[in-house]
Amino acid sequence: MNHKNTPHTALALVAMILCGIAVTLSFAPFGMWPLSIVAVAVLNLALEKSTPRRALALGWAYGVGLFGSGVSWVYISIHDYGFTSAPLAGIFTALFCLFLGAVPALAAWVYCRWLRDGMGGRVLGFAAVWLLSEWVRVWLLTGFPWLYLGYAYIDTPLAGWAPVGGVFLLSLMVYLSGACLSQALLNRRYVLIVGAAGLWVLGYSLQSVEWTQTNGRELKIAAVQANITQDKKWLPESYKPTLKLYDQMTQPLLGQHDVVIWPEAAIPNYYHVAKDYLDLMAQMAEQSDTALVTGIPLRTPEGVYNALVVLTGGTGVYAKQRLVPFGEYVPLESWLRGLIRFFNLPMSSFTEGPPQQKPLQIKDHSVAPYICYEVVYPDFLVKQMNGAELLLTVSNDAWFGRSIGPKQHFQMARMRALETGRELIRATGTGTTAVVDAHGKVSARIPAFEAGVLSTTVRGRSGNTPFLVAGSWPTWLLCFGLAALAAFTRKPAANKANNKANNNKSASKSRGL
Repeated sequence: MNHKNTPHTALALVAMILCGIAVTLSFAPFGMWPLSIVAVAVLNLALEKSTPRRALALGWAYGVGLFGSGVSWVYISIHDYGFTSAPLAGIFTALFCLFLGAVPALAAWVYCRWLRDGMGGRVLGFAAVWLLSEWVRVWLLTGFPWLYLGYAYIDTPLAGWAPVGGVFLLSLMVYLSGACLSQALLNRRYVLIVGAAGLWVLGYSLQSVEWTQTNGRELKIAAVQANITQDKKWLPESYKPTLKLYDQMTQPLLGQHDVVIWPEAAIPNYYHVAKDYLDLMAQMAEQSDTALVTGIPLRTPEGVYNALVVLTGGTGVYAKQRLVPFGEYVPLESWLRGLIRFFNLPMSSFTEGPPQQKPLQIKDHSVAPYICYEVVYPDFLVKQMNGAELLLTVSNDAWFGRSIGPKQHFQMARMRALETGRELIRATGTGTTAVVDAHGKVSARIPAFEAGVLSTTVRGRSGNTPFLVAGSWPTWLLCFGLAALAAFTRKPAANKANNKANNNKSASKSRGL
C-alpha cells in the first residue's frame, strides 16, 4: 500500500459512510430527500478515478453508513423484544449491516470494472448498476426490500413516475439525477442537468393523470389500534385483558360502521382457542350489520399460519406468504432453535401461506390483503391483487418500538397505494394506523402509541396503472439494457493497453531508465 495515500483513502471511506447516512436522512421520518441526490453525486465522483479494488471498499463504506443508520432499529427487535443481551444484539445488528453493505460494494466494483469508461457509462451505466443492486435485495436470502431510494421521493415531482414503473423507476430517476449532476460539474457538460430536469418536469406532469376511477361505492371503516406493547402482548396474564380491551373498543363501533378491522395478531392466541370469544363478537357484529375482520394465528392440518380472517360481513381467510426470518420462522431451525431466546420467540414457527390467494370479500368489496412485511414487496403486491378494489394491510410494528423503522414501513405502504391507484387501509397494533388515498397521500390517521380508533370512509377503485399491468419488469429490462450499452461502448481494451504502456514509459523516463 502507498502510505502517502492512506489519509486520502481514510477520508474517502468516511465520506462514503456519511453519504450512506445522508441517504437514511432522506427517508421518513426525516424527509430530507435532496440529501440522497447529493449523496449519489458524491458517490459518482468518488468512483470516478477509483480502481475496482478501491471501489469495493468505498461501496462497502457507503453500504455500512446506509444500513448502519437506516436499519438500526433491528437492534431494538433483537435486544428489547428478542431477549438478547446488549453486546450480542449489537454484534448481530453489526453483522447484518456489514452483510447488507456487501451489495453496494459489489455494485461499485462492477461499475468501475466494466461500466465506467465513457460518458454513457458514467451516467447510464452508473444508474443501472446501482438500481440493479436494489433488485438483488428483493430476492437475496428471501429478500430485504428496505431503503430503496425511490421511497424518499413519494412527496416530490418524481412521484408521478410511480404508477408508471413503481418505486424502482423512481430510484432510477434519482440515480440518473445524481450522476448527471456529478458529471455536469466535473466535465462541464451542463446539458446533463437539463436532461435530469426533464425527468422531474415529466414526473410532475404525470401526477395529473388519473390512472384509476372510483366505482362510487363507499365504505365507512373503523380500524382499532389497541396499543399493546410487544413485551406484554404474548404474556399469559395479558390474554384476557386483551380480549376485554378489544371488546370495549369495538362495541361502540358496531352499527355505526360498515366494517371494523383489528390489526395483525390482534388476538394473541390461536383461532381455535379464542373461537368462543370470536364467535360472540362476530354475532354482535352481524346483528349490527357490521363486518368484522381480524388478524390472528391460525392452526390447520396443513400448518400454522399468520392469518387475516373475515369473521362476518363477508368471506375469506388470508394466510401470510412472505414470512420474516427469526420473527416468524427460524432459518436452519434444527441448529438454531433453543440456542438463545431470540431463536425461540413466541409464534416463530409459522408456515408460508399458499400462493395466489383470492382477495377478501368485505361488504361486496374486493379487498387485497397483506400482512406486515408483505406490503414492502411491490411486485408481490401486484401479483396478489387479482383486480381488487381496495388494499388492506395489517401490521404489528410494536417489534420496532419508537424507532424510525415503523415510519419507514408506513412510507413504503404509501408507495403501494400510489403505484396501484388504490386506496390503502392500514391497521396496526401501536401505529401508524391510517388510510392512504390513490395518490399516495395520507387522508386520515391517528397518533401512534395511543389506544384509539380511526374512523373514516374509503372508496373502491377500478382500472389499471401501467405498473399494475407490467410490474417492475420493464424497469429491470431497461437497466440491463443500459448496463449492456455502457459495457459495449466503453473504451477499447487496446487503447487501455496503449495508455498503460505510455504511462509505464513515462515512469521509466522519470527514473532515468
